[in-house]
Amino acid sequence: MKESNFNIIEKDYGICINNPNHFLAISDFTVSDGIDIIENVNIIKAKDDFEKTSKKAETFNQGNGSYIAQASDSINFFTNSYGDVEIFTFMANDVFIQDFTDKLKVANSKKGFEKARINLSHVIYINRSLSPKDLLKIYKNVTKAKSKYLAKLNLPFHIDNILNTDDFLAVLSNIPENDGESLDINNCEYDDVDLDELNIEEAIEITLEDAFKRLELTFGILDYFVSEGILIGDLVEAGMELLDGVEVTEELNQKMEAQILKSLTDINVITLLVAAIRTEQDYASNRIREIDELDYLYADEVLGLAISNQIAGTKGAFNFRSYNKAKPGIIYGLPPILDDIFAGLIAGCISKIFED
Repeated sequence: MKESNFNIIEKDYGICINNPNHFLAISDFTVSDGIDIIENVNIIKAKDDFEKTSKKAETFNQGNGSYIAQASDSINFFTNSYGDVEIFTFMANDVFIQDFTDKLKVANSKKGFEKARINLSHVIYINRSLSPKDLLKIYKNVTKAKSKYLAKLNLPFHIDNILNTDDFLAVLSNIPENDGESLDINNCEYDDVDLDELNIEEAIEITLEDAFKRLELTFGILDYFVSEGILIGDLVEAGMELLDGVEVTEELNQKMEAQILKSLTDINVITLLVAAIRTEQDYASNRIREIDELDYLYADEVLGLAISNQIAGTKGAFNFRSYNKAKPGIIYGLPPILDDIFAGLIAGCISKIFED
């Protein structure tokens, strides 16, 4: 096994991973032949434009050696080492978490969620001489591991839709000793490596966990509301629609909004809401084999009733029936499980502000 011999050169417009002894690389980079023998791996801060990326890479390229290059919106990265495996994780992120109240936060983006992106990309170096076949296996396994990990996070839809839409991946290894002769990668002697022992898939999961922590990306109940197209103001309006003999003032609207936000800090209310939202997603996507129609479903009403009762006790439970039957405002257009739980939420909150 060769000693690891690469350098990292950092500039304000790019990162170069340089190995004068050359890498064997497989990648999906902007400038690449797919499988390459190269001295330099360049991550260039530029839009995904082939000519601009290539031109910047040429001016950056260490020792004018052979290279691959990738355009990226960001060159923010960190490294993790796992034995013979070195993983570079590049993070390009347009989303930040902002305070909504003193106890609630929400994800936001200056670009808006149609244009925003979260891309977590990797350059993986294995300090062994691996065959192109083994590199390809690792490349495929890493791609699967990333997809599997991100899928199990069950992120809000609007976050999941912008995640890794333009990420990149390169897998690098050493090249075999060739005594200065021309290298034929198809007829070389490579290290006999048990790929499972490298534990690269597990390492990728750890780097993704680290990336979310470094970016301080966490998601809460308001993010799931946004994902379903539900705004707090819409819930306030729905709550006011069934009031009889009561003047709807700005002060009353503010009390209702404050009560909704307070209720959304109750762990029991959150649990019931998330359970219903996740169940609605499973039903809508036909993920539960035994469920093919919802005509006899009443558990959604049980959830809605539980939410109203948790917020305002018997009075909330009593008012739930009125709100669930009338389905005022935004409640009317929601799918079958969500309409019940949000009817429960507004029934409980409207009851709570009038309980005195």
